[in-house]
Amino acid sequence: MREHTTFKIGGDARLVVYPESEEQISAIVKKTNELGIRLITVGNGSNLLVDDGGIDACVMILDEHFSQIKLLDDETIFAEAGAMLIKVCRFALEHGLSGLEFAYGIPGTCGGAAFMDAGAYGGEMKDVLLKCSHIDREGNRGELVGDELELGYRHSAYYENGCVITGVFIKLEKADKADIKAKMEDLISRRRDKQPLEYPSAGSTFKRPTGYFAGALIEECGLKGRSVGGAQVSEKHAGFVINTGGATCNDVLELCRICSETVYKEKGVELEMEIRVTK
Repeated sequence: MREHTTFKIGGDARLVVYPESEEQISAIVKKTNELGIRLITVGNGSNLLVDDGGIDACVMILDEHFSQIKLLDDETIFAEAGAMLIKVCRFALEHGLSGLEFAYGIPGTCGGAAFMDAGAYGGEMKDVLLKCSHIDREGNRGELVGDELELGYRHSAYYENGCVITGVFIKLEKADKADIKAKMEDLISRRRDKQPLEYPSAGSTFKRPTGYFAGALIEECGLKGRSVGGAQVSEKHAGFVINTGGATCNDVLELCRICSETVYKEKGVELEMEIRVTK
């Protein structure tokens, strides 16, 4: 699984499948149900930390095999769940559509972005997401629209409902291509300057506590640069735990534990991990 996560950490999965259509996703859901096999859906693995012992499950990867992007009308884009968010941002630029610039540089798929209401620089998926199509627990097609998505900070209804997101419908606005491009270039430049993109990681390690910034709290506690094995609190941005080479899942979890306990002891603020741990 290290080959399927941006952290580059994780043991083997029992089985990996790459569906190319909703029909295949439905068939996989039905067959795993029938056989009593656990099914885990993964996109780009950009918010995922996999156990060193691997995953005793069927891992269904939605990637370039399931990544169509198309324009539905003058302001609406449909993208299959495996489409990379950065490619959808470029598609929006090509068609002079604004509203998704905040997502330029987020290293995830559209399905993952909708699942966790991904956001950055003041924008979130909930600002532009009309609806999601999905395959439910029984293998049937369905969709959630508007408020049914229950989008909130790093959360959606898909956290609880067990459905597999298959496509996203994004509503944007017409704007000048030069303005859209300038904003995208500004945001990607800011990412490169402030974030440790040169190292494997899962992005922001902790959720933003109300009224605070996790990275600032961690830095104020003197933990910037702290290491456990190959895992390190980035010296560039303390909100990121990075893999400096050979980090294990346990290294990351122990370092996160140290950060959480120290921040709570010194600042009285509880940190909640944003990355999902799977075994």
